[in-house]
Amino acid sequence: MSERKDIQVIANLVPMGSRVLDLGCGTGELLAYLQRHRGCTGYGIEIDDANVLACTRRGVNVIQLNLEEGLKLFDDHSFDVVLQLETLQHLRNTENMLRETARVGRIGIVSFPNFAHWANRLSVLRGRMPVTRALPYQWYDTPNIRVGTYADFEVLARKHKLEILDSFGLQGGEVVRQWPNLRASVAVFKFEGR
Repeated sequence: MSERKDIQVIANLVPMGSRVLDLGCGTGELLAYLQRHRGCTGYGIEIDDANVLACTRRGVNVIQLNLEEGLKLFDDHSFDVVLQLETLQHLRNTENMLRETARVGRIGIVSFPNFAHWANRLSVLRGRMPVTRALPYQWYDTPNIRVGTYADFEVLARKHKLEILDSFGLQGGEVVRQWPNLRASVAVFKFEGR
């Protein structure tokens, strides 16, 4: 199990004993951590065969599902927390999945690469698309469909009447609360529907 600081920071946003749905859960590392250290239960949603197998080996309940199809199989507020970490930028219908997150969970937690981070701005000023730890691909081979910024998500949340309960940036696993749109490579938001 990884003891990465970013995993611990996100895990601390999840109330003890929560029922969690982790969208795009990857290998199930966070959900396994939440089960072991925070007494949580729940499911991961993943499309990749190798990641589904990794989840199973970790003891994480996983459902193989394409998130583009939505979350129709879940009732309103069927989970305490819905996680969408490093997932939004891969989806074609970001707004729909954000609404679904607010519908299915009492609380939503999202994270995504912050394109407004100073290092990305510097790359663009030099005439090149950024390649960083948070955005590790070249422009021509990225799985990201879109890029967004910390400030952009605040606008999107208001548009969909989501109440932001907490927000901050992450840089190298450390929480950034002062000027996160400039100083953080990853944006993190905890919210609930109104």
